[in-house]
Amino acid sequence: MDRRRFFLTGAALAGAIVITPRSARAATRVVTRMVTGTDEHPKPRPGITAAKVTSREQLERTPLVADAFEAVRAIPQIVDGLRCHCGCAGLPGFYSLLSCFEGPNAMALACPICPGEGRMAARLHKGGATLDEIRAALDAKFG
Repeated sequence: MDRRRFFLTGAALAGAIVITPRSARAATRVVTRMVTGTDEHPKPRPGITAAKVTSREQLERTPLVADAFEAVRAIPQIVDGLRCHCGCAGLPGFYSLLSCFEGPNAMALACPICPGEGRMAARLHKGGATLDEIRAALDAKFG
């Protein structure tokens, strides 16, 4: 294959590979399943609290996500039973969506998915949805 044909073929292949939101979500599920062995939601841990959720003081430089952290802080027992859909579920130290909101370097500070899931979970919980209903809604929107 000559150089010109090589580059034209490469450009055509690159143009053909378009990542859609649906394919990106599917890829996230595959990676999560490969790393964790499952893409199921975790069981909420007994006695879980919001003690490790990033503090209000630590959020002063990131006011756009402060409301999501407040929402998660109010319902840790629910958020601990939700799988995060951004792909972080397979990282060491992560157990649930709650993990994304914990510590000074919380994943939810920089990720656009985690805060959206936290806000949605809180809104649904406030509206009376059960954990299973919240899981189904998050899976439908983010999964």
